[in-house]
Amino acid sequence: MTKKPTKAPTSSADRASAEGNAPHGAGGVPASNRATRAAERRAAIVEAAMEEFIARGFAATRLDDIAKRAGVAKGTIYLHFKDKESMFEELVRIVIVPVVARLNALPPPTGTVRELIETFAGNFLKEVIGTRRGDLVRLIVAEGPRFPSVADFYYREVVSRGIAGMRALIELGIARGEIREKNLARFPQILVAPAMIAVIWQSLFARHAPLDAQEMLRVHLDLIFGERRTT
Repeated sequence: MTKKPTKAPTSSADRASAEGNAPHGAGGVPASNRATRAAERRAAIVEAAMEEFIARGFAATRLDDIAKRAGVAKGTIYLHFKDKESMFEELVRIVIVPVVARLNALPPPTGTVRELIETFAGNFLKEVIGTRRGDLVRLIVAEGPRFPSVADFYYREVVSRGIAGMRALIELGIARGEIREKNLARFPQILVAPAMIAVIWQSLFARHAPLDAQEMLRVHLDLIFGERRTT
């Protein structure tokens, strides 16, 4: 019996399948490998940018220094970011936005509103105070007035979301009778004030007068909700 000849693959995808290989890009490098390396370079650039911004401030940071720290050519940065500002925005999205986003993703409290706020605020303090997140927040506070577009971006991506989440919790606390001062919903900034005080205090005065941020938070919530009952 004569064996029927096998039809030769015609498309590049058919040929890759017939050869048992994934499609290759320029230079014979698999596309998946190129994408992985590009992602690694982008991550290295972002990490280097964070170190430079924290060390030098936004104004003094240069793309040349970021490229050197990341181990890439300066031109490689422009493959991922159009300028220094867009790079800083990426840092905020990666490092800070997820922390605040967790506030708006909280489930309806099964316990008290105070307990929910304590849990979120306590975790926020742990993740920000004494970390590079805190360094970025201080950088924005310090240089935001000189770079309004950076401050505007931070407000949209971080502050407005945090304020909306806090206002929703305050309104829930008022509806449940846990919070008596109804005007607090007009000023949710009051609820998060200890976090901002702690971030700024840590960088300026901690060596003179260490601050127990968690204990300050507890006292602050006592003022809003009333002291915890011990029995």
